[in-house]
Formats: sequence, C-alpha cells, structure tokens
Amino acid sequence: MAKYNVGDKVVYPAHGVAEVMSIESRSIGGSQQTFYVLNVLDNGMRVMVPTANVDQVGMRDIVSSDEADRVFEVLKKREKMAESTTWNRRHREYMEKIKTGSVFEVAKVLRDLYVLKSDKELSFGERKMLDTAKSLLVREISLSKGITQEEVETKFRTIFRC
Repeated sequence: MAKYNVGDKVVYPAHGVAEVMSIESRSIGGSQQTFYVLNVLDNGMRVMVPTANVDQVGMRDIVSSDEADRVFEVLKKREKMAESTTWNRRHREYMEKIKTGSVFEVAKVLRDLYVLKSDKELSFGERKMLDTAKSLLVREISLSKGITQEEVETKFRTIFRC
C-alpha cells in the first residue's frame, strides 16, 4: 500500500520539497519493486525511492503550520557557538544535520551560520551551506504556511536583522 499518492508534496532529505510524479514498478534483480518517482522542485532533479525504503531514506510529509511556527522559534533562539570549532568540523556537523531531513536541524544550521555571519565574513563553503539551508526551509515553510517564498525570506531577514 502506497503511503503517498501522485501529486503529493514530500520532503526528500538534503534536496528539499519534491512532488510525487508517479508510482512505478520495476523488475530489479529478478524481483518486482515499487518506486516513488519524485521531481525535486528546486532543481528539477528526478529521484526514484523504493516505497519500502521511505522511512530509511527519511522521506517525509511537509511540516504542519504549527511545526513551521516552531522553526521560527528555533531561528530566534541564540545559542553560543563554540569558537574553537574548526571550519571542517562545523561543516561536517552541519552536513549531518542537513542530511537528517529534520526541518528543525536545518533551521539550527541556518541560525548558526547567520550568527557566524554577524561576527565574521563567511567562507565560500559556509555561504553555500547557508544558501542550501535557507532554500530547504523557504520552500517547505511557504507550502506549510500557505505564504509566498518571499514572505518567508522577509521573516528570516526580520529575525536575523539583515
């Protein structure tokens, strides 16, 4: 039994919001498997996820409006970052958080990078990661709250005063 239907919007970890384009059966290694064919909205990438592996890969529903409100609370909470952490270590930790697919972990990455940006100029890698975290959150929150992506970005700018 399929958990998602064609046309549903889902979140695919590290890639963001995707639409279920079709549900297809394929013969792989002599056994029949069913796949969700996803179209990632930000870049048009096509992803095939075995329906049996949805939980393992972290594919999930878009967060509820209440959960989106909690994301804004995470963004507002300022936590002191460890100054001694090297960029490599931070980068690894941020990538792990993004790969979880948790909207709250991605929000922590965005918040931490904005806080870091207020203290110093971000490296190319840090700027790229900030953009990735922001784009992952913007589309999902706009769909969740029923507002435009521009409105979400305005809320982010208000929170981070930039």
